[in-house]
Amino acid sequence: MIRKAVVLALMAHTVLATAQEWPSRTTTIVNPFSAGTTTDAVARIVADGLQKKFGTSFIVDSRPGAGGMIGTALVARAQPDGSTFGVSIAGPLVHNPLLYKRMSYDPAKDLTPLTLGVHQPCLLIASKALGVKTVPELIEVLRQSPGKYNYSYVGNGSLGHLVMTLLANKSGAEITPVMYAGAVQATTAVMTNEVQMGCLPAQATMAQVRGGNVVPIAVSTANRAALLPDVPSLREYYPEIVGSAWMGFVGPGGMAPEAAARISAAIGDVLRQPNVVEFLRQQFMEPAPTTPAEFKAFMQEELARWKPVIIENKITAE
Repeated sequence: MIRKAVVLALMAHTVLATAQEWPSRTTTIVNPFSAGTTTDAVARIVADGLQKKFGTSFIVDSRPGAGGMIGTALVARAQPDGSTFGVSIAGPLVHNPLLYKRMSYDPAKDLTPLTLGVHQPCLLIASKALGVKTVPELIEVLRQSPGKYNYSYVGNGSLGHLVMTLLANKSGAEITPVMYAGAVQATTAVMTNEVQMGCLPAQATMAQVRGGNVVPIAVSTANRAALLPDVPSLREYYPEIVGSAWMGFVGPGGMAPEAAARISAAIGDVLRQPNVVEFLRQQFMEPAPTTPAEFKAFMQEELARWKPVIIENKITAE
């Protein structure tokens, strides 16, 4: 009994020492998408801030593939000592267990939530040829011609796909989805009237909105976005439709709470720096650091929000 108590005390001391010493060596931040993507930009600005804060090396390792699951799985398999953590989005962290029959990791068991990173609104945009400017006008056109009009999206189970599916469900409209390889292509399709609408990330759509090439109808976030204060949120018409193209940071499963809290706080300090806030806002992202517990609760809320939509509409990525 005494021996067991000693072992437990030594383990507790080791965990505390690890948390206090982090980072003691080069730390890898895994980006599960290609270099140049928004996750890459967020990972790099955090890596730069942490390197300046601690004076040790932080490198970004881009591991794209399988909709972000290859890189996120790499984080899940890493040692839970803080030397590897990653940034990711809703799909690999929340939605994908509902979309895929098999995954190489279980987000709930094999990852440790660290902190929410940023929110980014998606914009519901329409082609100028459609001749609508508001959500009620759009729904009226759709109801008059069921199945005639299309919307662009970038992947089954993506936020834009789920928002448009829920909009169709709640409004009684019938809209045909058309998948594109990326958000820029999906936005261009709306601009050229190849499709008539889409709910797509602000970073991909704002240039066309500002250029007057597409019509901004609504934002997906709970409140109006600072970048487009005159554009209403979908929630103002359909309270159930709320969504953000968020990103968050996770570590391997089994990470000690003290270590997770230290890393979370450090990332939060970087995200709150005025120059970082300004950079992110220029990219149409709003920093939103949290504690590990808050981020875990947020992901559970996201799962509860979108699970019925995915299941009831039989959405699958396979």
